[in-house]
Amino acid sequence: MSLKNPGAVAAIVAALRHVHGDEVARIMLVEGMSLADLIDAMFSAPLPHREAVRAITDGLDDFVISPDLGLMWHLKYIYGDQPGSFHVTDMEIATPNGTLASKDIWLRLSA
Repeated sequence: MSLKNPGAVAAIVAALRHVHGDEVARIMLVEGMSLADLIDAMFSAPLPHREAVRAITDGLDDFVISPDLGLMWHLKYIYGDQPGSFHVTDMEIATPNGTLASKDIWLRLSA
């Protein structure tokens, strides 16, 4: 398998393994997980927050995303409560047909 962003995928795999253990991480990568579950694992791993966000963003190109988003979609960041906060707390995907919450987006590592 040829990855577009191997460093980002390696960070995701490491975070999933750290939070859930090897077997569950493998299942999540092969069978799939919600974007919300990925975000939770990445923010729970011993990884600077900024690097976790970057790994998620860069790694999306190597995952099959369901539902099919089509060609035009945009990752939207949800920031913390404080005015001017750059602390990402969640992500959504905006499409021409509406916005999907992270819990409604399913990811599976490309085979």
